[in-house]
Amino acid sequence: MISGSVLVLNRSYQPIHVTSVKRAFTLLYMDAARVIESDYRTFDFESWAALSAATEDDVIRTIGRAIRVPRVIMLQLYDRMPRTKVRFSRLNIYTRDDNTCQYCGHKFPRAALNLDHVVPRAQGGRTTWENVVCCCVPCNLKKGANTPTQAHMALLRQPDRPRWSPTFRAPGGRVAHREWLPFLGLVDASYWNTELVDE
Repeated sequence: MISGSVLVLNRSYQPIHVTSVKRAFTLLYMDAARVIESDYRTFDFESWAALSAATEDDVIRTIGRAIRVPRVIMLQLYDRMPRTKVRFSRLNIYTRDDNTCQYCGHKFPRAALNLDHVVPRAQGGRTTWENVVCCCVPCNLKKGANTPTQAHMALLRQPDRPRWSPTFRAPGGRVAHREWLPFLGLVDASYWNTELVDE
């Protein structure tokens, strides 16, 4: 349970990123954040721990009590606006493509996947959302420096720029926790992964 995910909001109730349960509890305990429920009630660490004792949901158990895992926290001092652009990164491409090779259609663990340029860089292809797909190693080797047509391979679907932030969603675009729904609007952002660049 300590490895679960918690949505982090700024003081304006806008989502800014996702953190671990462990980090969320640290922020709560240090009084840097408050738990926020879907009805917008907020709780500090002590009031959340007291409230949580009566529930049997996902909990972290200590020697003296069980504390419910928060799903949404709001930072006390952070009020910057999140970016509206989805960061172009390896993680977000894998998430957009659901860890599925876009040529053979098989789903793989991330360690067994590569990124492939649909139009190879050797033929002038660019490193953009619309030209990069998730690909397994055997398909990547088979395709080589060819286009899918030249390699007699077909794409499952044409790659495009996501309209949502994969960070806030589970594979396939689903929201990871229903408690996040009231806080996810048009301003989904992704901060914690490295942006890829077109060289």
